[in-house]
Amino acid sequence: MRYVKPLSLFQDLLKTNGLERGRLLGLDVGSKYIGLAVSDINNKIASPLRKKSNIELMADDLKCLISELSLEGFVVGFPLDRRKSTTESVLVKLFIDELCNTNKLTGIKYTYWDEHLTSKTVEMLLKPLNLHPVHSKIFVDKFAAVNILQEYLDYVNRSTRNES
Repeated sequence: MRYVKPLSLFQDLLKTNGLERGRLLGLDVGSKYIGLAVSDINNKIASPLRKKSNIELMADDLKCLISELSLEGFVVGFPLDRRKSTTESVLVKLFIDELCNTNKLTGIKYTYWDEHLTSKTVEMLLKPLNLHPVHSKIFVDKFAAVNILQEYLDYVNRSTRNES
């Protein structure tokens, strides 16, 4: 796995043939679960996927998803608090380091995207539904990843359009 700047990840996608263009995977790394979201083939809309927690299983699952969904890169939610390192940011860095150390995802690019308050936003949207706490947590994990990836896609598509 190799880190690239947020806009570079998308610009590299645009350089490929439209028919062969890959998709992006959004990751919301939590203490117990990893929420996953995938972009559509045009890299405009994010949709939720399942979640896993074990790093070794996660690397294998991601490797399968890379070929199954034609993934070209990962957008990893990262709490960007410039004043201090948070527990969540350390957790995300450790997760990425462990994924890299498995050597199962060579050649895949990843970038970080600010996940500031994504889980809280989803929790507030779900609150009126009065879901059981277990079901609510499942939705929060999935849709926090969707929120991270969708914010990224909106930004890079807007930036690319403005450059034209």
